[in-house]
Amino acid sequence: MRSFFTVAMLALALLFATTAHAQTTDRTVLTKQWNAYWIAAANDAGRDYGVYYFRRSVDLPAKPASFKIHVSADNRYKLYVNGTLVSLGPARGDTYYWNYETVDLAPYLIAGKNTMAAVVWNDGIYRPEAQISLRTGFVLQGNSAAEEVLNTDKTWKCIQDKAYQPLTGIGYYTYYVAGPGEILDMGKTIKRWMAADFDDSAWPNAASLDHAKPKGVADAFGWMLVPSPLPQMELTMQRIPVLRKADGMSVLESFPAVKTSITIPANTTATFILDQTYLTNAYLTLNFSKGKDAGISITYAEALFDNIKKYGSRKGNRNDIEGKDFAGRKDSLIANGSDAQTFTTLYWRTYRYIRLRVQTKNQPLVIADIYGTFTGYPFKRNAVLTTDKPEMQTILDIGWRTARLDAIETYMDCPYYEQLQYIGDTRIQAMVSYYNSGDDRLARNAINLMDHSRIGEGLTLSRHPSFSPQIISTFSLWYIGMLHDYWIYRSDSGFVKDKLPGSRAVLEFFSKYQESDGSLKGTPYWTFVDWAASWGYGMPPKGSNGNSAILDMQLLLAYQQAEEMETKMGLPDFANLYRKKIIQLKQIIQNKYWNPDRKLYADTEDKNIYSQHANSLAILTGLIKDGAATDLSKNILADTSLTQCTIYFKYYMHQALVKAGLGNNYMSWLDVWRKNISMGLTTWAEISDLPNSRSDCHAWGASPNIEFFRTILGIDSYASGFSKIRVEPHLGDLKTISGEIPHPNGKVAVAYAQEKDQWHIKISLPQNTSGIFVWKGKTYPLKAGENLFRI
Repeated sequence: MRSFFTVAMLALALLFATTAHAQTTDRTVLTKQWNAYWIAAANDAGRDYGVYYFRRSVDLPAKPASFKIHVSADNRYKLYVNGTLVSLGPARGDTYYWNYETVDLAPYLIAGKNTMAAVVWNDGIYRPEAQISLRTGFVLQGNSAAEEVLNTDKTWKCIQDKAYQPLTGIGYYTYYVAGPGEILDMGKTIKRWMAADFDDSAWPNAASLDHAKPKGVADAFGWMLVPSPLPQMELTMQRIPVLRKADGMSVLESFPAVKTSITIPANTTATFILDQTYLTNAYLTLNFSKGKDAGISITYAEALFDNIKKYGSRKGNRNDIEGKDFAGRKDSLIANGSDAQTFTTLYWRTYRYIRLRVQTKNQPLVIADIYGTFTGYPFKRNAVLTTDKPEMQTILDIGWRTARLDAIETYMDCPYYEQLQYIGDTRIQAMVSYYNSGDDRLARNAINLMDHSRIGEGLTLSRHPSFSPQIISTFSLWYIGMLHDYWIYRSDSGFVKDKLPGSRAVLEFFSKYQESDGSLKGTPYWTFVDWAASWGYGMPPKGSNGNSAILDMQLLLAYQQAEEMETKMGLPDFANLYRKKIIQLKQIIQNKYWNPDRKLYADTEDKNIYSQHANSLAILTGLIKDGAATDLSKNILADTSLTQCTIYFKYYMHQALVKAGLGNNYMSWLDVWRKNISMGLTTWAEISDLPNSRSDCHAWGASPNIEFFRTILGIDSYASGFSKIRVEPHLGDLKTISGEIPHPNGKVAVAYAQEKDQWHIKISLPQNTSGIFVWKGKTYPLKAGENLFRI
């Protein structure tokens, strides 16, 4: 028997996938104080961990054609109408920009009695690091006078479900800040609380806290409400296809698919290891019966570990489970002995493997079903690559999965451990979105959040939203790069222009730490660049005078990007200032760090440490060009004494190598990705040291999902807004390949096929878009529509 939640989740998934949408696209921005109140449980301080249910019923004379409401909560909510889940949220932000969702309830309403029900939970001190919070609260505001009949106030009912307790820890030491698991006593929980026919007459009335207030009203404080710019997240059922191991009893191999129910006898301990076969983010649902006082433990893992006591969180091949330790985030249940018990996690979990452990008492327990409901930002994969090399499609598929798992209501560094939107990660993830989906809403949201995060000194925070402020000053420079990317690849220069004051503030901060010769010294905060093996805490080395080539070069790159934006749509005075800074930095970098004997840029003025990072940035900033850049790029690859880039910074190194003329060798640079595949990963790991990579899912490693299209197929922007297109393929030994990417005006499609000594080339540009085609140094014009070449 499926639970109310199960049916609701499936119904919502279907509705979100059709034109019968849940969240409207014509969101109404309410600009005055709402008539609705923030409400909470009576006599509850709202600071501690707690799970709360809110209900309100209303009679309607007829089924309405439209019935819009605006809804939000702190920390999070799930909203049901007549037992059907219709909205989850709010999209994460901060208290100065607290999101509300707009939902048209009409598809779920009927003539007569209708019941609104919401679960709101507050993780209290255990909340995820990405969760900013004031206190427990819930608000719902009708869009018009007729819809205000549902406004939250004291007429709503509210009760706490005290069957829930937080379950902290993951069984090994690491930086884990993604929130607690749940302990749920099924004998104490409130059953069927969201059902339309549930009797809530004994529930106390909610307490009113204060009128809800949108951002910008005169007396706004607390939650400053803004309409969410995002759609609802995807919800799709996922079966768990493989039972890898069973201890304590024998079961059918069909166990995870539940073609038959599984009965665990009384006074038995049974353990099952289930394998999704790939990493996922999903709400886990377990349906079961009987089993009075049985304990059920559900543990989630990306992979199993080599002896944790001896090696900590070291992993081997991710497909291996024998002789391994199982540890991770956990949920714990106590069965109540009744039929049709159901558990669905309040928030989603990340897992490839699930360990289900059941310890029965005097009554057998029957497992009826176990499955996940995948969730994520509803990106659609609109890029296509056709090739006779299956490896390329495998790399694209893994990269796309990684990108999807690291994108919910914000981009995230990783879904399992942190769920934090770091600028360094997000810049690459946004580019993956542009090239593979074309949907830029999450990228715009990220840029907005980063701009909002800026502190008085001018810097952005390294990650936002984040309950604890953290500053990686170098990530503020990448923020300028991300803004520049948006300007180059998307067609909304006005959005970028509005962000230029923030770019100026960042560069003003760094200018204070430039010495008279332009070189940086004493730059405060965390100057993270890459998790390079020989660097302390990811920071590049500094010389005896306190200078760093890498920091100087990254600043130079930011000045160059800012100068270009200021010249085209900003202020001439800033453009002129940045040009002077660029000239000065180029000169001092060349004089201070170039070693003519080794034909390399050193990491410091002492010229005793060298890296792929510094030399890649030298090419990207144009410090070295033409044949000299080609020679340098060959040294970057050949000189194994250089500090090596990890999978993250290879994004920048590969761009440098292509710029220097080595793009035809791109497929030979993918060893770390091939190693990921051979080690059984289904998403890209955080670092190149795979046994010791904490996270198995970091989309900063998904750069092939950009470069297969930008470098190999050669499709790139040739003017701001992608208003012109440059096609310059780097095919290497490929003889036949084709593909397409989304474009603001439609799509760009290319096809290359070699027949004997002639290439047949077709390039299709979208309407009202022109460009150039570059082939072996020769340039050909491209017009909108189909362009054919025989070369």
